[in-house]
Amino acid sequence: MVDKRVYWIWLQSGVGAGAATDSLLAFCPSPVDFYFLGADEWRISGSLSYTQIKRLENTKLDRAAAIVRQCDNNGWRIVTPDMSDYPQLLKKTRDFPLALFVRGDISCINGSLPIAVVGSRSASLYSMSITSQLCESLARAGATVVSGCAVGVDSAAHAGALQGGGKTVAVLGCGINFPYLMQNEALRNEISKNGAVISEYPPDTPVTKSSFPARNRIISGMCRGTVIIQAGDKSGSLITAHRAAEQGRDIFAVPGDVTSADYTGVNKLIRDGAKPVFSAYDVLCEYAELYPGIDISKAREGFVFNGAKAASPAPASARQPAQTPGKPSEPPKKRQLPEGAGEDAAKVYEALSEGSLHIDEIVRKTGIGTNKIFTALTELEIYGFIKLLEGKRYEQQ
Repeated sequence: MVDKRVYWIWLQSGVGAGAATDSLLAFCPSPVDFYFLGADEWRISGSLSYTQIKRLENTKLDRAAAIVRQCDNNGWRIVTPDMSDYPQLLKKTRDFPLALFVRGDISCINGSLPIAVVGSRSASLYSMSITSQLCESLARAGATVVSGCAVGVDSAAHAGALQGGGKTVAVLGCGINFPYLMQNEALRNEISKNGAVISEYPPDTPVTKSSFPARNRIISGMCRGTVIIQAGDKSGSLITAHRAAEQGRDIFAVPGDVTSADYTGVNKLIRDGAKPVFSAYDVLCEYAELYPGIDISKAREGFVFNGAKAASPAPASARQPAQTPGKPSEPPKKRQLPEGAGEDAAKVYEALSEGSLHIDEIVRKTGIGTNKIFTALTELEIYGFIKLLEGKRYEQQ
């Protein structure tokens, strides 16, 4: 029996990421039939370049079959356009992938409102806080948050969705098995249990200069709308916004400091017509009729930053456990972090050993940059070693 997945992977390997697959499949919808047509018919179709035809001639089915075996042996799914759980919105774009490699359950993308949230890798603490709150509210309301699982805004987006008890999908610019950005490994593992980690590249494919811009079309293409948080004039997240516009999708933007070059790109998006976002409600209200299952009442009304509306920190004495008269108190036993925990996570955990801290205090005590602090906090939360308190304070648990 023919395994069509082998032919889909063969075809995708030959035409390359970002090819005009809509016209390709309009010519021949079946990858099996396409394979047996041969080079002469491929040329006649006018759907392929000379380079693509040569690549197809040199791409072997054996290689594609080996990739299928690797995925099956590891429990990874291969989702193709003829399957019901392929992202339906993505299939309406002109250059949709012919195969998606999946860790987790990608079907959540079709059963809910998918919203992309992307932004700077070197995001400010303000942007990280806003991202986390926004995505937590989106998830609580029933939306699926889609991002790229990079450091910065992407990590905060996924973490916020997980904290909201919702689904989230990470689209990688490398293979799902490639050891890239290992400080986010725990986050990727958690995402795969509460959504999916996906890529159009075979599992062991390394990162390239072109792979991230190519994956951005997938992030925007599978979503109804894309929210941009902190983007300078040359930010990669603006590529996602431009692709969303080309795909006819909605663009949202969180306003930033008009005097800072770090926010020039996102503020220009608002000037040019993107809808400004001051809460999750601003995003969700656009889709209330289209997605009646969304519960807008669960969306937070506004953002809170730097302890606004938060409870005042308790004095150190109030944070000490009560002592039984006549009996000396015993220091709490310190739990050992798992072997896979990162160095930054260990520093944060140690900083919290004397009591709860506001995130600004954690940054000062550890010296960890704001673009990495949320990754460390997320890792510790996933392992169950810390918990988030009111007012962006964290403590060991």
